[in-house]
Amino acid sequence: MTAPDPLTLLRTQSLASLVQERIERMILTGQLMPGEPLREMALAAALGVSRGPVRDAFRGLEEKGLIETRKNRGVYVRTLSHAVADQIYEVRVVLEGLIGRKLAETITPDGLKQLAGILDEMASAAEDADVNPYTSLNLTYHDALARLTGNAKLHETYSRLVAQLTLFRRRAYLHDAQSMALSLREHRAIFDALAARDPERAAALLGAHAEDSRRRLHASLLPTDTALADRGSRSGKV
Repeated sequence: MTAPDPLTLLRTQSLASLVQERIERMILTGQLMPGEPLREMALAAALGVSRGPVRDAFRGLEEKGLIETRKNRGVYVRTLSHAVADQIYEVRVVLEGLIGRKLAETITPDGLKQLAGILDEMASAAEDADVNPYTSLNLTYHDALARLTGNAKLHETYSRLVAQLTLFRRRAYLHDAQSMALSLREHRAIFDALAARDPERAAALLGAHAEDSRRRLHASLLPTDTALADRGSRSGKV
């Protein structure tokens, strides 16, 4: 059997990565909602590619915890349970503190400039009460915080967890329009602590921000959500 040409293989892998990024962005911005089926052929047509790169993208997205394959039913955007979201938040609080402490000691003027630019865009989205752009920019802001630490493993771990939380977090913003304004104030306070190069304050504010996000999430839950989550926890299914 003839081995694939290296250039052809590289092009295929690069295309699959691009397709994965596009589908991931559609999930994280709410174009594709939790529980929504993902049709391989339809996505391939919409993105102007063959089905192969879409299939490869599905594998990558499943590894990241953003989609799930249901036996005999196909591929769906993952529905994150309340119980799992709570577990992720517990880990996130710890990571946020680490990021804040490390970044306050090492952030450069260019890094602060990047964060300030994202904050300006978040302010515009919050003023327009536009949930999708705000959710995307919120993700970009936190991804930048983790990336600017210079610790690739910390960035990778954190980004994966935050991406999964986005499956759940959009609901908090939809539930309460004031959540965006409050979130923005918290992000600005974090920026100020980083600019002041205050590791302890930055760590405390980022940890508190994660806890506040968790509380906003709880407040947005419907009684049926909580009941389903409780049943899932008791049965071991999350």
